[in-house]
Amino acid sequence: MVQEPELEGEAEEKIKELEKRIKEKELSVFLAGKYDKGNAILSIFAGAGGQDAQDWATMLLRMYERYAGLKGYKTSVLSQSFGEGGGPEGRIGTKSVSLEIRGKNAYGFLRNESGVHRLVRISPFSAKKLRHTSFALVEVLPEIGQDIEKEIKVRPEDIRLDTFRASGPGGQYVNKRESAVRLTHLATGIVVACQSERLQGLNKDKAMKILLAKLYQLKQSGLKEELKGLKDKLHSGSLMKYGDRVSVGWGNQIRSYVLHPYKMVKDLRTKVESANPEAVLNGKLDEFIEAEIKLNKI
Repeated sequence: MVQEPELEGEAEEKIKELEKRIKEKELSVFLAGKYDKGNAILSIFAGAGGQDAQDWATMLLRMYERYAGLKGYKTSVLSQSFGEGGGPEGRIGTKSVSLEIRGKNAYGFLRNESGVHRLVRISPFSAKKLRHTSFALVEVLPEIGQDIEKEIKVRPEDIRLDTFRASGPGGQYVNKRESAVRLTHLATGIVVACQSERLQGLNKDKAMKILLAKLYQLKQSGLKEELKGLKDKLHSGSLMKYGDRVSVGWGNQIRSYVLHPYKMVKDLRTKVESANPEAVLNGKLDEFIEAEIKLNKI
């Protein structure tokens, strides 16, 4: 015979499952954008600040990879530019990285993560254990469809194609062939790269999709005048080119992560706070992301 405590336990589980389904249905109503249901391309760019900023970019990469894992999404690093080594455990930072995130509603959930993320902590690279503030820019693009590929026309002569051997931490090459691809859109100076595939053709296809997504985003933002003069304002040879435009001098911070002198993560748009930054940096972002989605649909 089933005991009452067991019945109560079953009821509680069913209530939790029902609440979860209701929340999922509610969020699906908010995710009504053209590409909200599809995959996302998330890029992270380290700000000024050397090893601390590059280490912060690596921490953010880990955070989004863990978030994706918790959501059941698949991820792959399309390209990564490594920074300096050193500090605790000789860890190597990240100058820039592009991450492909595949799964239902990936773009819808992550698109509001675009912006500047700020970290305050005791620097692991400081011999005097000084407090340091680091910045990194996150950019989220949708995986665009064939209709947009037809709308954004890019001629072969509009692009410069460079091939190179993919490299890993410390500059060592990870394969023997020049399979990695870098595309430069000559009119805007936008640079994209892909090195995740072993075949050059596949890397070129993925890089082109990222480029088209960036051009589409520019068009949607109504930045036609800026587009004309953008090339002269860009920092030559940097994957931060496109990111610099979005950052507006690193002034538009969206979220602060404080590890010292107290512990707190605070979203500056929704005012959502967490006193457990370790959990947030381990991918527990649902509270922040759900609040962002609802705020942007009000």
